[in-house]
Amino acid sequence: MELDVSKHLNATARSVSSGEREGLSTRAATVARTFPATGDELWHAVTNPDRIERWFLPISGELKLGGRYQLGGNAGGVITACEPPSRFAATWEFGGMSWLEVTLAADAGGTRLTLTHDSPMSDHWTEYGPGAVGVGWEMGLLGLALHLASPQEPKLDEEAFAASAAGKAFIAGSSDGWRQAAIAFGTQANAARKAASRTTAFYTSVDPDSA
Repeated sequence: MELDVSKHLNATARSVSSGEREGLSTRAATVARTFPATGDELWHAVTNPDRIERWFLPISGELKLGGRYQLGGNAGGVITACEPPSRFAATWEFGGMSWLEVTLAADAGGTRLTLTHDSPMSDHWTEYGPGAVGVGWEMGLLGLALHLASPQEPKLDEEAFAASAAGKAFIAGSSDGWRQAAIAFGTQANAARKAASRTTAFYTSVDPDSA
């Protein structure tokens, strides 16, 4: 698969923020990307079970307000907001509780999708930084971009992609982008570098360089 890694990395905006939920201090990774699609088209691609499976993972359950969903081999949760065609939110239950919010808004060139993953502050965040969730979501949005461009093509095989030269370059570039976002948030530069190195190693199964 020919992939313009720089084009996809540069199409993505990344930011980190802090907050509080249910009395817990949280950290949020926000990723945003504009897709050449109408709001209705993009909403269908990210909320219809058949479409979701074609670019992300199989999903089951009731995709409606209050419904419970389950992603194949991954997280499950409850849909806590559903405002077609512009916003949905859900709990993300995988090794603990975190929260997901997705918004769609008209933008020059199409529709901008903004995804925020908010997690309780933890040792895991300290060790891996925002890239721990950010790189994974960026790979998901890459799959969505490829699906929208070629709907009939097979979805991206994440495992094979992560092992390929293009995949390793994409993951390293994404992880470095999250390093920069962490520093902009206020994380000390060396700590951000070490966390990004660990995240890259996790996704590519390559040992970090003395992180």
